[in-house]
Amino acid sequence: MILYYFYRCVEWFLMLLPRSWRKVFFIFLSKVAFFIDTKHRRVILQNLHFALGHDFSPKAEEEISRYCYRNLMLAILQVLENRHQSAEELALHVSFANRHIVDDALKEGRRIIFISAHYGNWELGATALSTLVVPTHATYKKLNNPYFESYLLESRSKLGMNMIEKRGAIRGLTRAIKNAETISFLVDQNVSKKDGIVVNFFGKTIRQTAAPAFLARKYDALIIPLFIATDDEEHYKITFEKPIEVKKSDDAQKDILEATQKQADVVEKIIKENPKFWFWCHRRFKTEHPEIYT
Repeated sequence: MILYYFYRCVEWFLMLLPRSWRKVFFIFLSKVAFFIDTKHRRVILQNLHFALGHDFSPKAEEEISRYCYRNLMLAILQVLENRHQSAEELALHVSFANRHIVDDALKEGRRIIFISAHYGNWELGATALSTLVVPTHATYKKLNNPYFESYLLESRSKLGMNMIEKRGAIRGLTRAIKNAETISFLVDQNVSKKDGIVVNFFGKTIRQTAAPAFLARKYDALIIPLFIATDDEEHYKITFEKPIEVKKSDDAQKDILEATQKQADVVEKIIKENPKFWFWCHRRFKTEHPEIYT
């Protein structure tokens, strides 16, 4: 509780400052984190080498590593600012590419499942999607501290996101999709063998959640991938990728696997286009390849 109220005091002080000053402060924190967090710096390189080989120079590897921390801190800053930002202010910083994909699906009365990754400022991306395009339901992992959990939920839900606790979330997500409400998933995190199916990612086997494909097939929903990126960290663009239609053949398992593989393929494509925006700190390959992290 003491830590929480200390944080709220810091938040109050930071929000008195110009945004450029807040950004400088969080970038400073990212540099400190990069310096002291040798554990995750090692994970970044292990992931890079495993997924993309050793084609990067040491300088390029360091740039990607540093930006991983910087991007994380900018996402945390976004959580703080979400609580104080209006939809009009948000619209000044976010634009959309291929938005017609979503608009056309909504006009046709299609159910929609959005999928994305921890790529770019994912907190801003999720907020902008729910605020400026269509409200969505998303899952979250329960925090140990109830004060910070309440804070995070308020930040994410203030502008249109509906949060469902990850444990047992399939019931809430099913209810939403049955009611023709949109739902969203981040599909780039490692999952256990019981919670995921095997697909290929950067030419390696990984476990990935099959929930988007399963729900899309059952409720005839369209899977729409989207990703957020920036050139100047002030103006961001959310790009909607080609929709994924889930087949409904006599082999449900094959249909779900194929659609899940397509999701992995589009995430891989986006990461290859600009690797620095992905959250390389996460042990994405741990379930199938634990040896790379030893």
